[in-house]
Amino acid sequence: MYDSDGKILTIRRTETAPTWSLCWDLPGGALDYGEDIKYGITREIREETGLDVEELSVMDVISRLKDKEEESLTAVRYLVTICYTAQPTTTEVILSHEHDDFMWVTPDEFQQLKASPRNKKFVEIFKSMQARK
Repeated sequence: MYDSDGKILTIRRTETAPTWSLCWDLPGGALDYGEDIKYGITREIREETGLDVEELSVMDVISRLKDKEEESLTAVRYLVTICYTAQPTTTEVILSHEHDDFMWVTPDEFQQLKASPRNKKFVEIFKSMQARK
């Protein structure tokens, strides 16, 4: 999710988060069984940030097998990750119980934060797309 200045919204996972505690995260999450992709993404954004979005578009799709040692909440071994971009139509961030802080940062600033390699890769993809505009 990005604003008119090209800054992305990052949200910090709580200390008690089951994975990646106190790491900076990007809004999103898992789809419910049979759920429409765009509906699921907007639902997750609203649940985690309180924001409504527009101009939702798929940025990249990444599929892979998870490493056995990788932190996970499920036994799922094969992941399909849909990277998206969206712009908020509202401005007041209201965090869920899963996160305790938020910031709007440039892609370069995000790379300096404690975050998962996966999210850093997503931000690099976003930065490359913005450079081509």
